[in-house]
Amino acid sequence: MSQRKSGGSAVFVMTRCGILAAMAVILYYIEIPVVAFYKLDLSTLPAILAGFAMGPLPGVAVVVIKNLVHMLGTSTACVGELADILVLSSFAVVSSLVFRKNPSQKGAALSMAAGAATITVVGSLANKFMLIPFFSKVMPLEAIIDACHAINPMIDSMDAYVLFGAAPFNLIKGIILSLLTLLLYKKMSGFIRSRMS
Repeated sequence: MSQRKSGGSAVFVMTRCGILAAMAVILYYIEIPVVAFYKLDLSTLPAILAGFAMGPLPGVAVVVIKNLVHMLGTSTACVGELADILVLSSFAVVSSLVFRKNPSQKGAALSMAAGAATITVVGSLANKFMLIPFFSKVMPLEAIIDACHAINPMIDSMDAYVLFGAAPFNLIKGIILSLLTLLLYKKMSGFIRSRMS
């Protein structure tokens, strides 16, 4: 590949990342209430599509750009955005790496299963070590646990919250994102990958 062609490909990847990041920013503000303070947004979808089509780094770039924009109006002192980068980048990286090793329908399904499992584990750890410690400075931890206990009686401690609150939510989110990715990737892959060869 010539230096000129390589440079052109790099510019094209950056352009596509910018477009997908803009889509992610818009989707970030469209939240679907689930239960209590849990809300589902689909802003990770463009990042996963970027990872599938162009590799893990473009997927991470979309997640980072989205959160840098959201930091301008953050209500969590950037803690929520940093946690989002950590959790959702892990999804994009793992799923894209698995898919690139086996770019088939079966590989796509395996990559989504791996991504959903990853977001469940990393999301639970982010809740325990980043999000809950931050929110407990704003609202007493006991009050947070009590509010969650009113919805799910199994939640009576920090660890129970992570196990019976954060983990199931992130797993459900991972499954929804996976299903949408499988539905949309074939339709959007041409647009994302065109002129990259």
